[in-house]
Amino acid sequence: MKKGFLVLESGDVFEGLTLPQQSQFPDKAGEVVFNTSHSGYEEIATDPSYFSQIIVMTAPMQGNYGVDSKVWESEKIWIQGFVCVQMQNTKRENTWANRLVEHQVPVLTEVDTRRLVITLRSQGTPWGALVAAESATEAISKANVLIAKQKNQDADWVHLCSRLKIEDRKGRNPQGPRVAVLDFGAKENIIREVVQRASDVRIFPSRTDIKVIEDWKPDSIVLSNGPGDPAMVQVAPDTIKKLLGRIPVFGICMGHQVLSLALGAKTYKMKFGHRGANHPIKDSLLNEIYMSSQNHGYAVEGDSLPGDVEVTHKNLNDQTVAGFYSKKLNCLGIQYHPESHPGPHEATKLFDFFIKNMHQPAVKANKGIKINEL
Repeated sequence: MKKGFLVLESGDVFEGLTLPQQSQFPDKAGEVVFNTSHSGYEEIATDPSYFSQIIVMTAPMQGNYGVDSKVWESEKIWIQGFVCVQMQNTKRENTWANRLVEHQVPVLTEVDTRRLVITLRSQGTPWGALVAAESATEAISKANVLIAKQKNQDADWVHLCSRLKIEDRKGRNPQGPRVAVLDFGAKENIIREVVQRASDVRIFPSRTDIKVIEDWKPDSIVLSNGPGDPAMVQVAPDTIKKLLGRIPVFGICMGHQVLSLALGAKTYKMKFGHRGANHPIKDSLLNEIYMSSQNHGYAVEGDSLPGDVEVTHKNLNDQTVAGFYSKKLNCLGIQYHPESHPGPHEATKLFDFFIKNMHQPAVKANKGIKINEL
């Protein structure tokens, strides 16, 4: 095992060890964020919301229960690097370590993640780089070049993660609605939850022209999760604005933020964001309090929402807006992940609310069944 370094843009340097099987260490840069989940490393790494980010896991042991491609949330690993205290890398179990190496993800272990997370909480989300070097001085020099290059990419990260082509999925409920999904970097489990409740699902790239969506004649639209700054997302806010009040709109995480922009509200960058599977939510829509899975670095300014939109969900840790609903416009925005993976599953009831309460109770022309009676 050789020395490796995590260098933050602020100049802070954290030393660790590289994996022995990662002989050619792939130096990479990205935003440095931490996640407090105790499990789910594979789901986290394959979540497109972590595009261009180096993930620091606060739980001490990583890779201890192996891997299973069935839990992947997309077709690839999106993270720029993986930092932890310890990585399970023995003859008995080394599958997660090997999976990261196979996908050219730099891994840094034996890092003082407690000190690192305290730094991230105090100074906010910085850019940083994982590099192999002989000294901290050499590491800083290499990191500065990588960070500058990574920051120069397209600011619309949603577009960089979205599908390039339209994709169709057959729904499992023949009496359910036709649901369009606008892909901002969608987790697979969002699509699974929709498929279970819909008759047909069509997934559109983030910059799809509204006429293409309208020509499919959807009964509703889901706006998926995704990475980056919602204010940088192009095309989609105008598309959503034209659909509001015409069909039900359900926004999740990035979809929630872009929906708020379409409503005329404002978003802001949080100091260090919410990333973990243990965030308490007060849900006045379902009249419940439960734990949730979260992964976002931006939030909606509650006071900027229009008067006919009610803040219905609050994060009980810091009272930030975790969701809003408008009966008039028939739209729902949820800041966290009701589809979980990883994390608790209580919030999946919001998908049922979307299907049963937000779709118009009109009789389906070809089935003679009211959606709200399903």
